[in-house]
Amino acid sequence: MGWKNLFHLRDYLKSSLWLIPFIAIPIELVATRVLHRLDSWLGWTLLDLGVSGAQGMLNAIISATLSFVVFTFGSLLVALQIASGQMTPRIIATILVRDNVVRCTTGLFIFTLLFAISALNRIQTTAFQLVEFLAACLGLTCFAAFLFLIDYASRLLRPISIIGRVGEAGLAVMRNVYPHPTREASEATRLVKDPGSPGRIVQHLGKSEIILAVNLKDLIVLAEKSHGIIELAPQVGDFVGTSEPLFRLYDGATSLDEAELRSTLAFGPERTLEQDPTFAFRIVIDIALKALSPAINDPTTAVIAIDQLARLLRSAGNRNLRTDELFGPTGELRVICRTPNWEDFVHLALTELRHCGAQNMQIVRRLRAMIENLIDTLSKHRRPALHEQLTLLDREVDRWFIYAEDRALALVADTQGLGGASGEKHANSRPV
Repeated sequence: MGWKNLFHLRDYLKSSLWLIPFIAIPIELVATRVLHRLDSWLGWTLLDLGVSGAQGMLNAIISATLSFVVFTFGSLLVALQIASGQMTPRIIATILVRDNVVRCTTGLFIFTLLFAISALNRIQTTAFQLVEFLAACLGLTCFAAFLFLIDYASRLLRPISIIGRVGEAGLAVMRNVYPHPTREASEATRLVKDPGSPGRIVQHLGKSEIILAVNLKDLIVLAEKSHGIIELAPQVGDFVGTSEPLFRLYDGATSLDEAELRSTLAFGPERTLEQDPTFAFRIVIDIALKALSPAINDPTTAVIAIDQLARLLRSAGNRNLRTDELFGPTGELRVICRTPNWEDFVHLALTELRHCGAQNMQIVRRLRAMIENLIDTLSKHRRPALHEQLTLLDREVDRWFIYAEDRALALVADTQGLGGASGEKHANSRPV
């Protein structure tokens, strides 16, 4: 199985709600036969149930677990619709359907349901005491799991839980894509060497989709083997239409097979968090913008989203956002793969929120606290882009806050939006 197929398989299995319940079916078939044979061999009388008592208990377990399955899937569909409508549809594939608690709980319900049906079917003139005991234990466990799932789902669908999970996923992607700490000298320039005009351009021949991931190791190996340079025209997360440029090949790389090159890319209908560090920013920002919309008008949720953006921006600022040039074992330039730079992350995190939230006191104070904190704690080469955003925020304050008292309040950095006077010294940093 090639890298691309393995990537798609792994991504599909991670986001498939049906997988664990389906695996529960063959496990139940094996467990039922083993336990019945073990029961006959041991001859236990744990519950001392008669045939009618065992049948009644098993019928009750079947009814309960079937109800749990129906309720779980029905309520899950409704919850997904509500959560995607109030926050963003992008949380469905990235967060909700990948939650292992929901999948494992549903698998437990399916296993218990089939186990009880199999046990009931095998009762003739004698009740199998060990089997009935385990069925009773599974039934009680299902009741406990169902109550836990209700509580867990109510907590999971809260904005702070969703935003926090997206933030954690974004930090993990950042560590994977940018594993090294920042070094000012290594990021001073990008594309030091101009490869010139490409000798050959490979176009995208499949259906129009989004690049989800790229196998950089294989691209470097191919370029090294051909003694040439491979340039990936789009970035991870870009939408690529049919016949659009996919690769630009230089020198010996012009002889490479197109199928080999295309096998290093994974496409899909929507972006994922696998190798796309800006997608976590995008999800959090979308939730914040939805919260700031007149229809919802929930600036406190937007403040919570800014908390996670501050974590993500700090992680980006502390990491080497590598140059576009990747070198082979011999030290020669082999692959050009463009990735977001620091200015891209700053504009993504702040520009839309500044435009949409500049009229809100909570938002401008929280944004100011985030920007000033990053200026104080990140390396010097990260500060110019942040100072620019702080200047733009000051202009927005002058534009929207007419009264001097409101303007002075809006110039205070506050990590809670409107919750404290942290950073009050900055309110007098410029004349009102």
